[in-house]
Amino acid sequence: MTNAAWETLSNQAVAAAGLGYFVALLVHLAEWAALRQPAREEAALVGADAPRSVTSGEADDAARRTPAERIAFLGRLGFLVTCIAAGAHLVALVGRGMAADPDRVPWGNMYEFTVSGTFVLTLMYLGLYRRFKLAWMAPIVVGFVLTTLMVAVIWLHEPVQPLREALNSYWLVIHVVSAVIATGAFTLGGIASIMYLVKMRAGEDPQGWLGRVPTLDALDKLAYRVHAFAFPVWTFAVLITGPIWAHEAWSRYWNWDPKEVWAFITWVVYAGYLHARATAGWKGRNAAILALVGLATLWFNFIGINYFSTTSQHSYASEQVPARYEQAL
Repeated sequence: MTNAAWETLSNQAVAAAGLGYFVALLVHLAEWAALRQPAREEAALVGADAPRSVTSGEADDAARRTPAERIAFLGRLGFLVTCIAAGAHLVALVGRGMAADPDRVPWGNMYEFTVSGTFVLTLMYLGLYRRFKLAWMAPIVVGFVLTTLMVAVIWLHEPVQPLREALNSYWLVIHVVSAVIATGAFTLGGIASIMYLVKMRAGEDPQGWLGRVPTLDALDKLAYRVHAFAFPVWTFAVLITGPIWAHEAWSRYWNWDPKEVWAFITWVVYAGYLHARATAGWKGRNAAILALVGLATLWFNFIGINYFSTTSQHSYASEQVPARYEQAL
């Protein structure tokens, strides 16, 4: 295949992934809608006349199973469609890397970073789906991924180009992979923290889809475990591989670059989150709020710096490259 054919395949795969995530979102929203009034459906079915050949107890059992089976089917269908969309998402990334000359990793600009980051988030969600029973999180994750992909395609898309000299390093692979993995995990933990605050406000016994969300204690533990996994990965990306790559590219380990500074701020916030939980016993609402502050700094660093900073040496993610970046090369 030619480079142009690979790029076309990548663009088509992104469109297919977006369509798949959209269908999965609709299915999961239908699942949530079915969760809103299960009792009314069960009462209607129980009140219906049962066939004469079936005992009333068996009819009652069948009536009780019907709404639950429908909800379970929608959940399985949504998960399956999400897996298919993630497969198309992976094809898009592979095609993007193969479209370059020479072949390269698919994160040379902001569009590619965004497509890669959303794929890692989806992959982590699918991987932890059964381990942490994340069915309740499905429409939130799928909706977030779909929205972010739409932003990437509409506003961030750029033609495939060779990597800039500073990016043409194996340290790019190590640094970015660890940063993206940590970003995906922090985002999942942030979703758990958001839902903790939502459910706490809803009360002890919420109805509808909120009733399917785990208990406050379970949400708190989930957020803590995910953040505890992500923090050392982020530490490795920000304080180890990042400075090594910076020294290789610009002959300095630390440049006070806006992206470096905000990455360190994010590290400090999450370090404070874990320290507060371990020493001061911070749990519940206070921990969730602090986790969301960390998530805000994380995503501002990921996207905002590229739009609000004109001095960052990390502006390879935008069309404009600072003059001092060119001089460093």
